[in-house]
Amino acid sequence: MNLADLVSPAVAGDLLVVPLGSTEQHGPHLPLSTDTDVATALASRFAQRRPGTLVAPALPYGASGEHSGFPGTLSIGQQALELVLVELVRSTELRVLLLNGHGGNLEPVRRAVALLQHEGRDVRAWGPRFGGDAHAGRTETSVLLALGRPVGDERPVGATEPVAELMTALRAGGVRAVSDNGVLGDARGASAEEGEMLLAGAVEDLEAFVSGWRA
Repeated sequence: MNLADLVSPAVAGDLLVVPLGSTEQHGPHLPLSTDTDVATALASRFAQRRPGTLVAPALPYGASGEHSGFPGTLSIGQQALELVLVELVRSTELRVLLLNGHGGNLEPVRRAVALLQHEGRDVRAWGPRFGGDAHAGRTETSVLLALGRPVGDERPVGATEPVAELMTALRAGGVRAVSDNGVLGDARGASAEEGEMLLAGAVEDLEAFVSGWRA
């Protein structure tokens, strides 16, 4: 169930899933909401398969400084994101799963979870590992096609080197330093069918993660 759709007396469940995304460039063909869309879809699909799961409204802003310089990107930075997550989890007595759809959020999410667990909160973080290219390439394009989100007709090619080889330049100058179009990968060949397989596999991974957590 979507938490925001409920009246207060009807709130009941044993797990609150909070989708974490971003508002950032995803090349010339994918919406700025891509990471948020993916996190929200995975949370919804998981909740449909697991009774007692509530899905919170998604947090559509994250740490996206590496995408500065591209129009539309909004970032609140790592410190602000960490603080938001800590205060959000402190506000509920439910178990909380932070479902992260944006790689730039990883470090502040990790720090927030560590602090909250030290305080005795029952909180975990999880994010999909789709594999494939890193950003706005075939992988994310396929997933967005499967979700029925608006995807441009263009299937751009960006920086196709392994991210490890690009890391020095990325840390120094962000994505703009290695890819003029903001793509880290090759979006050619993307399909809704591939995206659906990726989503199904991610939901299965998430179910296994939560089952292990409960055990």
